[in-house]
Amino acid sequence: MIPIPLVVLVMGGWCAIYLADTLLKASDSMKTSYEEWLTSYGLSISPFHIRWQTPVFNRLFYDWGRWKPRLLYQWFNLGMVFGIIAMFSSILLLGKTLIQTLSQMLTEAPSAQNDRMLQVVVPGVNLPVSQLTYFFTAILISGVIHEIGHGVAAIREQVRFNGFGIFIFIVYPGAFVDLFTTHLQLISPVQQLRIFCAGVWHNFVLGVLSLIALFMLPAILFPLYYTGVGALILDITEDSPANGPRGLFVGDLVTQLQDCSVHRVEDWNSCLGVISQEPQIGYCLNSVTLHQLSFPARVYKRLDGTVECCSNNSLTDICFSYNNNVNTHLYACLPARKTIETNQVCRSNADCQNDLLSSFCVIPSLENQTRLIRVKHQPQIDMLFVGHPLHLQYTVSLSSFIPRFNFLSNDLPVVIETFFKYPFKRLVGPLAAIAKATAITAAPRTLSLRIPVISSGMKTLELSKQGEVANLVLRGFLVDSTLRCSYPQGLLRGV
Repeated sequence: MIPIPLVVLVMGGWCAIYLADTLLKASDSMKTSYEEWLTSYGLSISPFHIRWQTPVFNRLFYDWGRWKPRLLYQWFNLGMVFGIIAMFSSILLLGKTLIQTLSQMLTEAPSAQNDRMLQVVVPGVNLPVSQLTYFFTAILISGVIHEIGHGVAAIREQVRFNGFGIFIFIVYPGAFVDLFTTHLQLISPVQQLRIFCAGVWHNFVLGVLSLIALFMLPAILFPLYYTGVGALILDITEDSPANGPRGLFVGDLVTQLQDCSVHRVEDWNSCLGVISQEPQIGYCLNSVTLHQLSFPARVYKRLDGTVECCSNNSLTDICFSYNNNVNTHLYACLPARKTIETNQVCRSNADCQNDLLSSFCVIPSLENQTRLIRVKHQPQIDMLFVGHPLHLQYTVSLSSFIPRFNFLSNDLPVVIETFFKYPFKRLVGPLAAIAKATAITAAPRTLSLRIPVISSGMKTLELSKQGEVANLVLRGFLVDSTLRCSYPQGLLRGV
């Protein structure tokens, strides 16, 4: 959620601005000079809204609008075709979203809300506060590019251009162009379509360029950063179970999760997804070592049906299950690090063939959603993590870009990558909905086009942390670490 102090600051700031504006306009001594000052700078103030308009860029717009008329004619014709297709697609998109919403209301299935094709983005609710800078910057840049399209197309169609402006509504930035109403009404419908569709066409092109930049980013940053060798740890949250002397550290390079190789951040996410979906893997251990390492322990059954055979207070040992030719449910309390580090992974005894000694596939006996995960991270020793895989995914920030020189920032590629993602994911995602909700406000002898940008939603870290991850965070721990959390009281019962 949005921090309360931030909300108070924003609302208090707007109240102070509106109060000052009202008092100055009501003052007999300062009213005239204040209104002249607003007019000279092209400023307009209303509740929760500030608008700035200037003719300074008119010459630049006219130069663009008169550059290569034939090329611009073909360019805006493409935009008109795209706009018409997007308009009809928006009807299908909004219709499907309406059907999904009604279906969820009738079936009472709120858990499926994230599957909607079109979602409302609410900062602090389904948009992390840490992403607000990228979000608002993307909106402003896309709004400016959008309005440049309208302005250049209008000049190309011989419509008088009065000015360009920027506004802020509460916290949302935007842009607009001021066109001469009479000229706009006199041109043909096709010419009007070229003007109206130019904005969304430019947003689409901006999204395509952002996508190209994302694909080419490794090549662009190649002289300074290299990729494909692992995922670099940038940050670990304070409440992360991966913290600790045997945990992860900022600057470590993650290269493997279990038997899944990690070459980039996408591999990290996909490996954790596979680990959470598939059964827990085991480790090959010969019979002699098994009996040497195992401790006598009482076997307990947890409430979820899984078995525990180690002491609740153990910081180094984990209960493993295995089977031989006689018994199918055997359990041994073993030191986790010694059991795991020097042995190959397995899923059954068939994976542990040994000509000299009989070997067993010992599998950690953990709760249903819990996994024992071995994380290779250079230059530290392997981390042994016990908990839900989502804990790692949502509490550790990584980058695929590794700096070639020590003076380079680890965060710079992530900042650039995130900046390019927003114009594509949030402004171009719902192609039919972007800027098609057009608000046209008429002033005397002028027409002001204000095109709000509508963007699609996406699952966010903070939303997930408030939900499922927050409920699981106390269940994770590091083996050989004082951060280990014992099972909640009452969870175990004797068998």
